[in-house]
Amino acid sequence: MNDDAAATSRIHLPDAPADQRALLKAGGVACWAEDVVIDTYEPGDPDPYPAFLDRRVYQGSSGRLYPLPMIESISHEKQPRAWRAIHLENAYVRLMLLPELGGRIHIGYDKVAGYDFFYRNNVIKPALVGLAGPWISGGVEFNWPQHHRPATFLPVDSRIEREDDGAAVVWHSDLDPLQRMRGVHGVRLRPGSSLVELDVRLHNRTDVPQTFLWWANVAARSHERYQSFFPDDVRYVADHARRAITAFPRADRPYYGVDYPALAAERADADRIDVYSNIPVPTSYMITDTEDGFFGGYDHTADAGFVHWADPAISPGKKQWTWGDGPIGRAWDDQLTDTDGPYVELMAGVYTDNQPDFAWLLPGETKTFSQHWFPIHAIGPVRQATTDAAVSVTSEGGRSRVGVLATRAHGAARVEVEIEGGDSESVDVSIGPDAPGLVEVAGTARAVSVVAGDDELVRWVRRDTDAGEPWAATAPEPPEAITGTDELLLTATHLLQYRHPTRSPLPYLREALRRDPGDARARTMLGAWHLARAEYEAAREHLEAAVARETRRNLNPRDGEAHYLLGLALERLGERAEADRRFARAAWNAAWAAPASLARARLALAGGRPADALRLADAAVGIPEARRLRVLALRRLGRADEATALLQALVAADPLDPLTVLLAGGEAPADPRAALDAGAEFARSGEFDAALAATATAVGGVAGFGRLEPVRRVVRAAWADAAGLTDLAAAERAAADALGLGGAFPAGLDEHDALVAGAAAGSTAAAGMLGAWLLDAGRDADARATLLRGRELGSEDPVVLRNLALATVRTGGSPDDAVALYEDALARRADPRLVLERDLLAQLTGTDAATRLALLERHPAALDARDDLAVARIGLLLDAGRLDDAWRILTTRTFRPFEGGEGVVIAAYDRAACLLARRACDEGRADAAVALLTEGIDAPANLGEGRHPAVPQAERFVALGDAYRLAGDEAAARSAWERARATTPLAVAPRPADEATFWIGIAHARLGDGAAAEAVWAALDARAAQLEATPDEVDYFATSLPELLVFDLDTAERRRRLADRLRALAADGRALSPVRMDA
Repeated sequence: MNDDAAATSRIHLPDAPADQRALLKAGGVACWAEDVVIDTYEPGDPDPYPAFLDRRVYQGSSGRLYPLPMIESISHEKQPRAWRAIHLENAYVRLMLLPELGGRIHIGYDKVAGYDFFYRNNVIKPALVGLAGPWISGGVEFNWPQHHRPATFLPVDSRIEREDDGAAVVWHSDLDPLQRMRGVHGVRLRPGSSLVELDVRLHNRTDVPQTFLWWANVAARSHERYQSFFPDDVRYVADHARRAITAFPRADRPYYGVDYPALAAERADADRIDVYSNIPVPTSYMITDTEDGFFGGYDHTADAGFVHWADPAISPGKKQWTWGDGPIGRAWDDQLTDTDGPYVELMAGVYTDNQPDFAWLLPGETKTFSQHWFPIHAIGPVRQATTDAAVSVTSEGGRSRVGVLATRAHGAARVEVEIEGGDSESVDVSIGPDAPGLVEVAGTARAVSVVAGDDELVRWVRRDTDAGEPWAATAPEPPEAITGTDELLLTATHLLQYRHPTRSPLPYLREALRRDPGDARARTMLGAWHLARAEYEAAREHLEAAVARETRRNLNPRDGEAHYLLGLALERLGERAEADRRFARAAWNAAWAAPASLARARLALAGGRPADALRLADAAVGIPEARRLRVLALRRLGRADEATALLQALVAADPLDPLTVLLAGGEAPADPRAALDAGAEFARSGEFDAALAATATAVGGVAGFGRLEPVRRVVRAAWADAAGLTDLAAAERAAADALGLGGAFPAGLDEHDALVAGAAAGSTAAAGMLGAWLLDAGRDADARATLLRGRELGSEDPVVLRNLALATVRTGGSPDDAVALYEDALARRADPRLVLERDLLAQLTGTDAATRLALLERHPAALDARDDLAVARIGLLLDAGRLDDAWRILTTRTFRPFEGGEGVVIAAYDRAACLLARRACDEGRADAAVALLTEGIDAPANLGEGRHPAVPQAERFVALGDAYRLAGDEAAARSAWERARATTPLAVAPRPADEATFWIGIAHARLGDGAAAEAVWAALDARAAQLEATPDEVDYFATSLPELLVFDLDTAERRRRLADRLRALAADGRALSPVRMDA
């Protein structure tokens, strides 16, 4: 924990205002907005350079974050900050919500038990865990359309609504930053109820099908007596992507490399993974199946906890995640909080049961659902629950104890207990959120029912489920090895739907077309793929082929998707009449009728046919975009009063819909990009005046959204041109060209088309931003040509130069040309990102260590700004023999790792410690070497990382043994060498032999165990042979690939070099004397 944390922080919740206190006193719900001051570690500035991370692995799927900027630093000092907060409170529960942080619930407090049933983090202390960097722990995070919520550290729009029954709802709304779908969630409390209700609406406002998941991520404070509970029929749990499974609650096999059965043989119940303290390493598990809708957690020390319930028909997802009760977990605790300690996440998924596990939203579709939580106390872990009550049942020693807690007061309830053998017993109880009912009966309970009046609140029945072991996922075969075309297409669909980061669906689709060039499904999927990349002619070709196959014998195909997508491609190509015809045919199919009718209405209005537009919009009236189009059509028809009345009704019905609010001239939403979305929607209908009006004001907002002013200028220029306002168009382009492009990341087809027009008109800003758009789309050759055109037009913006360097490398251009571009960019602005990437390129091209170090040290400010640059410099300093300089950085700098990138700093630390210890031994200072190596066995806190038990410290302990021997302590030397080669139940996952394995062999040799040492040398040789013989391929289930984040390295060449090193180490090991280690 850093020194700044010594001053204990505490969130002080304000008292309710007088009018809200009166509501509380009367048994109602208080709800008000009032800022709360929270000590905050502020994130750094967003990176001005776009991150093209299409191959980044994040939570098991693609870590692509464009057009969001990456934030890669967090302040090491906290400062008090006033956060906008909304407070919800009734007689039983108090909540605090933070609209500026994604609309999360930050505090959930059980007023009856005096217990935070959601983890209360008393500081805002982000760590580099989120998709775009900052992420905080605690409370409830609402993750969609992927995990973690891309907008988790961004503000959302919010409002308070009062309902007729006295309930209060806090609504939150935003357009997700990546796909621009709309998410709305409302948190509700009712009078007299402890139930926290969440209502969710997810709407696909885009033209095309989108994938999504929803996980409500609840944190709960944990310790050795915190227990997660799941339904009785849960027998197995699975890892991410179902790549591994184990039994639950007692793990019956190694899981995450931990041999739980072996641990249980040494300590009773150590295999119970429902107890936080039994899990020593970062671990996820998701249940594989249940018929029930509840789960939760219980703090046996506080005798309190919480329950979650949702409809199991749509909410199968039930998950626990923990950093683990070990060195890694404690390090992450320090990264995320000052004094509030560890937590577990008990996550509830809707339309998903794993991560990744994505569902579909069709164009114009809205999905609605609810989730519920309520606090419990005094009854223990729950065996069954509904939104009305929770029941616990324990049977022991011939007696059964039943605990009941209801979400509302029931003065005359009954607990009916059926006993094994046929007897039953009924006990009258008074139950409620503040009145647990505790019943004890003779015998073993087989069923319990809790009844109030004529209503059964909850019923539990003992289930002796003997479920078979569920399936575990396997990597798909390569396309040529798959026999059936159907399997090819399903595999391609899976890779698309689950956003696989390292496997492309294209080879599977191309193989399907090789076998059948007219396959309509493959053609449709390829058409959609090209359409998303703005390759409109290619999309048209595939989609026309799909339609031709579908209508070869049947003019009325069952599915209208190919017709619909073809209409979209034709619309982008300017062929509106033919697009309308395709949309009309798509509308014959009910699944595509609404989006196709909306598309036709848009074309009709743009074509000067407002009456037709109004009629067609009525056919799609269930879609919000169609309702706005009706307003525009009524205005065009001169029916201004009707348009105004309709618009007022739309705003009243949904006051947080940002595009409707902007159409009405209302206040700008929190997301500055919403104005561009509104302008694009209006412009596609030919309403250029409305588009220009919606974007008339400069866009600003929170820096995490990016810097959109250059984008706004270019799209306005395109709309002005279309409206015949050539002077305005020229002025907008000139304004864009005068702005720097840092942080300006355009996205979507509407912005692409405007950028194409701008670049054609000679705008350097448009050409530069179009290059970024194309790089993100994977159109590297087109990006390079566009960026070169930007340079020809006179652009010297460092963003353009850097992006051109990336495009050069990606297209197989000269690395020397790329280096020159980086040097050119650095000469203009020595940003840390440029220094990092130039060094990565130097490493890729084989630049010697001395030259790399000299280049890095030309930029001391950049080295101070980035941990990854500091680590790179440390490695080069060690290569150069400047051990003291490297050690100074390692012992004085505070590091903040990215999740998934842990271990790099510790590896540098261990290497430096071993080199310094060897130098001390060579100088006759064995005692100094012993002290140095001993003090680093536990990683120092400033490294920001904890040691993973699966990563051996063999080199450190070999060196320590050698130092002890030099000091004359043979017993201590042998003990250290034994530790170097020791195994542990905490690290039993198969680990390929690597360079660290060499030191295990040396330890065997030191101890005179020649056979064991030879087995290590043989393992190194075998691994080298495997690397040479196995096709070069990234692991399908890889969880982190930081080396692929910037450049696509020649992984085949890396494997060859690694194989050479392993063979050399094996040879060295056989040659080394077991008496003295100088390797």
